[in-house]
Amino acid sequence: MSSGSLGGYIVRRLTQTLPVILGVVIVNFLLLQLAPGDLATVLAGEAGGAPKEYIDELRARFGQDQPVYIQLFYYMRNLLVLDLGFSFRLGAPVLDLLLDRLWPTLLLMVATLIVSLGLGIVMGLLAALWVRTWKDTVISVAAIIVYATPLFWVGLMLILVFSIRLNWFPTSGMEDVVAFHEGWDRVVDIAHHLVLPTVTLSLFYLALYARLMRASMLEQRGLDYVVTARAKGQSERKITTRHVFRNALLPVVTMAGVQTGGLLGGSVVLEAIFAWPGLGQLAFQSLFARDYNLLLGIFFLSAVLVVIVNLIVDVIYVFLDPRIRIG
Repeated sequence: MSSGSLGGYIVRRLTQTLPVILGVVIVNFLLLQLAPGDLATVLAGEAGGAPKEYIDELRARFGQDQPVYIQLFYYMRNLLVLDLGFSFRLGAPVLDLLLDRLWPTLLLMVATLIVSLGLGIVMGLLAALWVRTWKDTVISVAAIIVYATPLFWVGLMLILVFSIRLNWFPTSGMEDVVAFHEGWDRVVDIAHHLVLPTVTLSLFYLALYARLMRASMLEQRGLDYVVTARAKGQSERKITTRHVFRNALLPVVTMAGVQTGGLLGGSVVLEAIFAWPGLGQLAFQSLFARDYNLLLGIFFLSAVLVVIVNLIVDVIYVFLDPRIRIG
């Protein structure tokens, strides 16, 4: 595939996703308008009450005194120039707050994808090679148990065992801020804090990918092209590595892209448990504070991340399956 055709394909896919992002932004904006209360009433309640005139003044300051369609028009206009508004609760532009919290979330997501995809593919491959043996049974039962276990319970148990009892890993946070680490020492410190959140979030997706990889491998091994390859005298190792494995990866890669939204959603609970300073914890805080500008910014950035990941998955899919041609 030439670089020009790939570039054109990426441009077309991005163009196709623009209406999706636009729809997500509009729906999220309208849904938040249906939520009870607003930032003005929350601030007045924290102050122990306030006269109606003061609350109306706050609403006018926050732009919440206008009709919904006017608010939506101004928000969409500002969004075109990446002006996501101002967080009156935190006293900072929304874009600055999001960029500050983005890289911890990306770090957790990338680590989770690497661990869950890598181990899930290996476990599924081994289960398919050992099909109908006790090893296959152990892998399958373990995957079902892990898949059915709530993430918050797994996180709490890991903290109890490996942080409190064994004191191997820190209980919360992304780094030891009082140690003032720099360079590689800081990298090692962040990696040390990253272990438990990554393991917790990876277990669910690892089990999902392992089950899917096993089923895909068994399906591919029963297709006609494998029978033909055996009839030509090719070894089972060559058939598995050159044909079956590559084709079996396709649904797993597709599922990884689909699960990106769920990965972001799961990080909300996980970041609350481990006090991980990412977008999930920020969304949790802004929801209770009725900081709608910040919430809308988080939703918008999450939609963009999902679109980018799915675009990457589509490109990987093209390289994995030579039958796909970019026209």
